[in-house]
Amino acid sequence: MNRRLMLHAGGDISSAGDEIVEHFRGVRRAVMVPWAVRDCDRVVTRFNDRFAGRGLEVTGLHTVPNPAASLAEADAIIVSGGNSFRLVAALHRFHLIDTVRSAIVGGVPYFGASAGANVACPTIRTTNDMPIVQPPSFAAFGLVPFQINPHYIDPPPPDARIGETREERLQEFLEENQVTIVALREESWLVVNDGSMSLHGTGGALIFRRGSAPEPVAGGADLSPLLVELPRYDA
Repeated sequence: MNRRLMLHAGGDISSAGDEIVEHFRGVRRAVMVPWAVRDCDRVVTRFNDRFAGRGLEVTGLHTVPNPAASLAEADAIIVSGGNSFRLVAALHRFHLIDTVRSAIVGGVPYFGASAGANVACPTIRTTNDMPIVQPPSFAAFGLVPFQINPHYIDPPPPDARIGETREERLQEFLEENQVTIVALREESWLVVNDGSMSLHGTGGALIFRRGSAPEPVAGGADLSPLLVELPRYDA
């Protein structure tokens, strides 16, 4: 698959600023899918302000009469963070899942942070978000064959634990699904270029697989083999 992806854990993306600019080198017309948040204007304005003077102008899909046409004509696609259920519900409502996938396969660069990283996966089932709306499906873009858990938080010491940890929730997912999960701590992101993928940033990540202890990986790690795995859901 021809794909140029940057999938960020979310939170403060300023540490990835230079790489984002490089990722979008030569891009003039980028569109943002902002529906993970209620205040779409704010998230688009914030992105434009952050990259003012860098030659990148972003238009929010909520302002255009034909979102599918704008995506098809865009030089780049950005999907902001927020609530993954609200985001994927809107993508299905406007029938944009296949539109985005086709654009990425055609070589359009993609940047997704937090919820935007979740929807790059086959499904949003490893999101941290509350299901504040009920989408018709959890199916997402399927730009990568694994799952992402953004904003990953390591378990506290046993005497400090209250309720389930993030690790326990991901292990529950793996009890029902045979799919690799890349749990991205903040200050970390994945960069995919065609058949290669590497981990960037200082936060690091954990690789979760069914039947195995989580595997820690640091920035610079080559994770390309994950791009050719075959996920099995409800397995």
